[in-house]
Amino acid sequence: MLSPRAKILLKTLMEIYLGDGQPVGSRTLSKHCGLDVSPATIRNIMADLEDLGLVTSPHTSAGRVPTPQGYRIFIDTLLTVQPLEQEDLQQLKQFLHPDDPHRLITSASQLLSELTRFAAVVMKPRRNPAFRQVEFIKLSKQRILLIIIATDGNVQNRILLTDKEYSESELTQAANFFNQHYAGHTFEQVRRKIYAEMKKLRHDMTTLMTKALDASRDALGNQQDDYVLFGEHKLLQNELLSNISILRKLFDLFEEKNLLLRLLDHSQNAEGIKIFIGGESSQMPMSEYSIITAPYEVDGKVAGTLGVIGPTCMAYNRVIPIVDITAKMLSSALSQH
Repeated sequence: MLSPRAKILLKTLMEIYLGDGQPVGSRTLSKHCGLDVSPATIRNIMADLEDLGLVTSPHTSAGRVPTPQGYRIFIDTLLTVQPLEQEDLQQLKQFLHPDDPHRLITSASQLLSELTRFAAVVMKPRRNPAFRQVEFIKLSKQRILLIIIATDGNVQNRILLTDKEYSESELTQAANFFNQHYAGHTFEQVRRKIYAEMKKLRHDMTTLMTKALDASRDALGNQQDDYVLFGEHKLLQNELLSNISILRKLFDLFEEKNLLLRLLDHSQNAEGIKIFIGGESSQMPMSEYSIITAPYEVDGKVAGTLGVIGPTCMAYNRVIPIVDITAKMLSSALSQH
């Protein structure tokens, strides 16, 4: 538990440090904290905060900077979030109105990056496509064209290589059975149904349908790009991120898509804003960066996550409401589409 004066001094130090990224000395704290206390008292309180692991001195004669624990205390208990500026709000309203979902996801990522001046990432909605219709067309003795139409209108074609030759009537029969029994069902539902009904089907027909199911899942279920990342170059321009070796590590992480996806997946389970400070996340184990994320919804159900990646020394009071409002507006736009 921190004393009221310790909280005020920690809050003041954080606000000054987040403004310019420079160590904060006792004299500067005395000018800005609003406390009627002597410089000696301030130095004593700062020494106590250092003993608690909330601040540290990078050099003997320099001022103090916050530690990751200091950041966490500040964000969880002391941070005063600013209301979103009207100019930023109007920009979000202008570009995040009901539209094609893919364009909305891209627009959200670009807007987040432009408004915060950091890198922004938006996970695409998790797809759980269902069949509307399939059709089998015989191309040769052991080659069949599979046409898959999903309930969202997505159409894909795949070539099936079979061990036996199917007649035109068999293919028509298989398509009719598939469409009659499985239309509107997801891949997993269809797979369970096929296994449950195997006894009713000839073995060769079951084999054909299993091949069709695997090909359909590959065609409709897998996305080449699971998220949209925008504004990485802005990190190169940020004066707070001048260490090239650290930037190189971050860009290596951007190339490892699975790491970001695991982080975004984890954030989907959070209610509202989630903040990973420095090395708190195993997916971004670098103390120089923080990630602010928020889940977004489609028709009342969480569909994905968006977030901002920037220096640990960022203006959290400004960035947090931008992330929060963007998630809410994206939810509204996608639900109205």
